[in-house]
Amino acid sequence: MIKINHQVVEPEELNKAISNNEEKTIVKQMAVNHETYEYQTIAQLKFELFFRRNTMRAARELNKSGAKFTTFRYAFPNNKYWYRLANGGFLLKPDVRPSAAILDIIKNGKLYAFDCSTAIAIVLYLATLYSIGSERFDILFGRLYLMDWQFDEDLPINQKYGDDYLPGDVMHFNNPDFDPKESHWRAENVIYFGDDKYYGHGVDIQSASKIINFLNKKRMPNAKQSAYLMRMITRPHYQTIYLNTSLYQ
Repeated sequence: MIKINHQVVEPEELNKAISNNEEKTIVKQMAVNHETYEYQTIAQLKFELFFRRNTMRAARELNKSGAKFTTFRYAFPNNKYWYRLANGGFLLKPDVRPSAAILDIIKNGKLYAFDCSTAIAIVLYLATLYSIGSERFDILFGRLYLMDWQFDEDLPINQKYGDDYLPGDVMHFNNPDFDPKESHWRAENVIYFGDDKYYGHGVDIQSASKIINFLNKKRMPNAKQSAYLMRMITRPHYQTIYLNTSLYQ
């Protein structure tokens, strides 16, 4: 269900305001989900839809970038833009534009290697850049740091358990019987596209069953429990980002 200014809105009522097909698909899914999606204005809803679409765009681009999959221990960035820290994280160098540095990962992916959680962070920062523009992005993320699930306070991230999955959401596959020799396959963090398609760094864009089959090959000998898609959903707090970034418009 979608509510704008406390009023229930049907997808048909938004046809004039929303013309993009991907965004229309998300609206239709919102309308049939049991969750209630509330907005003060239609502009807030449109920003979330735009951000979700940009998240999927960024995931496709990162998938094609040539960036390698590896663990924190062996992670590396393009040292023109980033310091590699001892923990495997990437810290933006001084006097480097954050927008240029995050875009470099797409342009020069072969100069980078990182794990799947860092890949999700990169996707969400790229989506933020595409959604708010380089000028505001550079103001907000002057000390950009890419590492696991650590996000700047200007990109607030929420996690919840439920089944109201929407295209652009971050979702998670768990592999409880992972092989200790390949512990980096204990889970896979993914971007959901809808229609049973997920992007995960190191596994490409695949269906849930193919990702589960891949993870099951990374289990310990005599494993008993299959990998599975968790009911955990991770997504940016779109309305907070909208309100914060509107200060710079």
